[in-house]
Amino acid sequence: MRALDDALRDIRREEDDITKRIARTNERVGKLRETELGQLRALAKIRLSPDSQADLTGTLSAAEKQARDMLKSHAGVLSDLEKQLSEHEESLAKLSEERQSLLEAMASRQAELDALAGPVRAALAADPEHARLAANLTERENMAIEADRKADLAEADRAQKGQPYRDDPLFAYLWERGYGTSQYKAGNITRMLDAWVARLVRYHDARPNYAMLTAIPERLREHAERLDADVDALEFDVAAREMAALDAAGGQVARQAIETARERIAVIDATVLALEDEREGLADRHKQLADGTDPTVASAVDVLSEAIRLTSVEKLIADAKVTRTEEDDAIVQRLKETRRRIAEEQVELDDERARLKTLEARRRELEDIEFEFKKSRYDDPRSRFGEDRLVGDFLTDFLKGGMNASTYWNHWRQSQDWTGTSGPIVPTNQPRASKPRKSGFPIPPGGFSPRPPSGGSWGGFSRPRGGGFGGSGGFKTGAGF
Repeated sequence: MRALDDALRDIRREEDDITKRIARTNERVGKLRETELGQLRALAKIRLSPDSQADLTGTLSAAEKQARDMLKSHAGVLSDLEKQLSEHEESLAKLSEERQSLLEAMASRQAELDALAGPVRAALAADPEHARLAANLTERENMAIEADRKADLAEADRAQKGQPYRDDPLFAYLWERGYGTSQYKAGNITRMLDAWVARLVRYHDARPNYAMLTAIPERLREHAERLDADVDALEFDVAAREMAALDAAGGQVARQAIETARERIAVIDATVLALEDEREGLADRHKQLADGTDPTVASAVDVLSEAIRLTSVEKLIADAKVTRTEEDDAIVQRLKETRRRIAEEQVELDDERARLKTLEARRRELEDIEFEFKKSRYDDPRSRFGEDRLVGDFLTDFLKGGMNASTYWNHWRQSQDWTGTSGPIVPTNQPRASKPRKSGFPIPPGGFSPRPPSGGSWGGFSRPRGGGFGGSGGFKTGAGF
């Protein structure tokens, strides 16, 4: 978590630095435009008649003053945004440190529970009532798994064998109208025509077969869901006995401390998401202002551009080139240099904008990965990773664009495992062990709790944007110890 947090801070810091560089570059371009205007005024003073020159100088001076006033207001807003971004970054850093401290405290408390786990399990194993409940739970779980498997097979069978029926437009038409059932409603002429169609496709022979194909999976799925409900109820009873035994052995204080810390972590995670979203909105506004796409800046640029357009610049430059006056030739050279520098600044702006866009995408992907990390509870004290390069070479490769977010997250998933005497700290209302197996997750070693569900590349990252944490992040605790 520290490595991911540090990487996120580095990216956000670099985003801010680039945005500031873009702002400074745009400011330099603005000043170069003012220099260009001054050079044009000087050129006009030499080349134009007194009456025309006075009118032109007045126009350019007014344009400069108006643009400067606009940009001064713009600079104040930009400074305020930078202050707000700094405050958000400071808040995120404090929350990250608090979260890490809570994790460390939870790890210590979890060690206390792990020390009690062996004797408590031994006592429970000797309790006939607990043994009966545990055996009943195991039996029901096996039945639920088998029922779920049969329902899956029946649904696959329905999809495959029912396709020819669904592909027949006449059969499908009669089926959708409920022909041959009490739901069928039609007038006399329609009934006569439908009866003719039914005879044509031998509907009365086909309908019972298709009805059975449809009904069997539904009944099997309902049976599997009833068994799931039975398993949930039994798990609750078993968990309650385990928790009571753990508390009686002296684990209540540690367990409650873990729960309290978990609740605080959930609040922190929700707050972090909200702050990240707020910061992104501020950063977008900051980038808009810095890059000159803000309406205020656009208006100032328009004022200067219009003033330059009205000076017949190209004519002034062309006239200066054909005169023998050295003074206007020198101004023309300075004007060319100014425009060359403006062009160079524009190239730099394009490079910085491209880099900023890449960083923004990488930062959002890293936020997605961190969200999945928390959602999967990989920050549990007993979560371990067998791959040493996750926050070294792999992270560097990802940040440099050599590895996409999906691949990087899969490295985390494939490397992760649980260690210690029990599985992850999860609530008693988490899905039972058989359910996550559909997603390919193994059961964690030890403990009474299954591995929690996780997001990831198979269904896209699940981090909400502009909303809360979704109620599933951070530590969970319950009967597993």
